[in-house]
Amino acid sequence: MSKRALITGLTGQDGSYLAELLLEKGYHVSGMVRRSSTINFERIAGIQDDIEIIQGDLLDEASLTDVISRTKPEEVYNLAAQSFVPTSWQQAVLTGETTALGVTRLLNAVHRTDPSIRLYQASSSEMFGKVMEVPQTEATPFYPRSPYGVAKVYGHWITINYRESYDMHVSSGTLFNHESPRRGFEFVTRKITHHVAQIKLGLIDTLTLGDLHPQRDWGFAGDYVEAMWLMLQQDKAEDFVISTGETHSVEEFCDIAFSHAGLDWHDHVVQDERFMRPAEVDLLIGDSTKAKEKLGWVPKTSFKELVTMMVDSDLEMVARNQRNAV
Repeated sequence: MSKRALITGLTGQDGSYLAELLLEKGYHVSGMVRRSSTINFERIAGIQDDIEIIQGDLLDEASLTDVISRTKPEEVYNLAAQSFVPTSWQQAVLTGETTALGVTRLLNAVHRTDPSIRLYQASSSEMFGKVMEVPQTEATPFYPRSPYGVAKVYGHWITINYRESYDMHVSSGTLFNHESPRRGFEFVTRKITHHVAQIKLGLIDTLTLGDLHPQRDWGFAGDYVEAMWLMLQQDKAEDFVISTGETHSVEEFCDIAFSHAGLDWHDHVVQDERFMRPAEVDLLIGDSTKAKEKLGWVPKTSFKELVTMMVDSDLEMVARNQRNAV
């Protein structure tokens, strides 16, 4: 009998990579999606027929209970959230309802339906915000600087609370920024690589960004989903920081992306205050020693490999769209 897993946020970047990994390992994979008139299955197009897709919503605990009862998973991976940080200022309450209280609803549904289910909660390096120490570890105090970061702190601590209160096998992975060619266009990394492709192919001439100085610990999402799976294979549920241990600025990301396409970013990047955060997170860099020692996990993809991978993918996509438009 194959293991059964349920992924919330199936159609997102991480959900698609995780689904591929679990299918390769022989899992029966169910994916939860919200009811919508248009659901985008582009990221899972190649595996969609191999996944049981079921409707549910983190805003509705009854639907979560129904999903778990119907799919009967042994493992649940909660990747669903309102995950775009800038939007969390415009939709702070919705972010809290989904990214914070949604975790409680899912934990309740698991506890009441089958408390033996193992659950992974997607925490975030944005919880560290105005960092209290460098690098950040599992013991670093949180100081979130956005409604999204605050909501993630709640989700992180409520997961710990259910683990300690009900002896549930629930773990949080504090993942630092992880990117891929499947990243949404609204995120700065994909915004950069997509614009690079458009500039290279003569469709546009400029890229407008906010602050170029913030530094992030950027890794490849395809590497990071393996760490999620490894957490739920442990005898004891624990929390882990997942990161590369390297930090790079937005400016450095631009430099590598433009250079890979034979361009100079200075000729094309324009800064605009409209894209500045009300409260910026300046420096995030993680220490994933615990994950290396206990999970045997290390990142496989370098920063430069990640950036050039994303540029190549966008160059191919933009060129294909141009051909199809003719």
